Amino acid sequence: MHYHPNGQPWRQKARQGPDAEVPGWFYNLGISGVRVELDPEAPTDLLVRHVFSGTPADGKVRVGDRIQGAGGRDFEEPHQNGYGMDVFGPKGPILDFALALEACQAKAFKGKRGTLALKLQRGSEQLEMKLKIGTRYGSYSDTYPLGCAKSDKILEELYGFLLAQQGEDGSWGNPVHNTFAPLALLSSGNKKHLRAVERNVRMHARTTHAKDESSLINWRYMAAGLVMGEYYLASGEEWVLPELQEVYAFLLSSQYIDMAQVNPRVKETHPHALPKGPMDSYGGWGHNPGFEGYGPISMLTGQGALVFSILARCGVEVDRERHDAAYEFLARGTGFNGYLWYGDKPAGDQNWADMGRTGASGVANRLSPYSEEIYLQRARAHATVIGTHPESFPDTHGSPILGMGYGALGAQTIPGSLRALLDANRWWFTLSQCADGSFYYQPNRDNAGYGADSRLSASAVTAFIFSIPKGNLAITGRSADHRR
Repeated sequence: MHYHPNGQPWRQKARQGPDAEVPGWFYNLGISGVRVELDPEAPTDLLVRHVFSGTPADGKVRVGDRIQGAGGRDFEEPHQNGYGMDVFGPKGPILDFALALEACQAKAFKGKRGTLALKLQRGSEQLEMKLKIGTRYGSYSDTYPLGCAKSDKILEELYGFLLAQQGEDGSWGNPVHNTFAPLALLSSGNKKHLRAVERNVRMHARTTHAKDESSLINWRYMAAGLVMGEYYLASGEEWVLPELQEVYAFLLSSQYIDMAQVNPRVKETHPHALPKGPMDSYGGWGHNPGFEGYGPISMLTGQGALVFSILARCGVEVDRERHDAAYEFLARGTGFNGYLWYGDKPAGDQNWADMGRTGASGVANRLSPYSEEIYLQRARAHATVIGTHPESFPDTHGSPILGMGYGALGAQTIPGSLRALLDANRWWFTLSQCADGSFYYQPNRDNAGYGADSRLSASAVTAFIFSIPKGNLAITGRSADHRR
């Protein structure tokens, strides 16, 4: 995460919802009920900035306290939590607290199970405090979310949370929510959830058309194509097919394939981004149709290639030249190590950062409708780099939530890579869980997206990721001809 002279991200506040009472955007310390700030002047402390009432920390931990140890151990390693190859990851007091919180709930805990010991600095006083965390959830198994009672309990609670958050129009809010919330419920395998998914699919159907001039529109159509396609593959409901054709027609029109699609304003607003030739950015999608601003980007192009693959599975006749154009855009932006950079030029042979783009390309290549071996080779390369460098998982450019979901999907091509990703980020799932069972959107690289939906974003993507091993979606391994 980044520190800024204006006080961001710490001064950013939620406008409504359970986090509106918190004076800023701070790290959640799991079900303890504590929110903390990282202090660059005291990098082994966690500065308490909020305590929720009715939680284990209520009445014991105070705002202004400095947590200096947990689980009987002092925090000794300074935090490195930042953005870049050298500082990705939670090393320091954030990780140490997560390990202690998880350990005290485990059956093998040596001590009073469900009790977390804290070392606090309160003014000039050194205090020892014990929080009654309880054993309701227990600890994650080594194979979580598979074969894990804690994951199963969390999933059931999150499914209920998502159902309660759905709007009357079938929407959960923005394209990120309208991707992972319905896909999580669809992949649950519970027929009781299908009605909520259908309502969301009908919302997508109502709001998508073959021609659309809305702003930042490609994000919405990627979500619509993926969700409606998966729903059709699961249900076989024929009314969905014409809607998928509309999405396909729009994506064809919004894909950048000709320099005549360059918005003239780019010469004034982003002159450095002007295409240098007909193949520059060819085949990609940006925020809006054609080429505007800085042009097509890998995150959307990965989703576009994936949606084309899903549409092909649904029986839509996808133009192979267009599909290949998207795949080649992604290939041009991929380094030798399998990492996909922001556009269609690689970051460097061994450079890497956030993995959402890489994951989107990985699942798109894995689901390619074409038989050439190159697609699976690319998918494996993407999965390998995700598993080799899992530290950036919750810290993606633009939308960390979108990056987390697609990063996990991309890693799935190689089971060992998904395992490495989950093991390296157990801390995130431990600390993001709130005392009410929902999950929380932790501070991140862009300091973007925190607000009224902070619980919904993290809850939706957690439910989706924990549902991946069920294999109930085409993107998670289900065969193309399966019908529920």
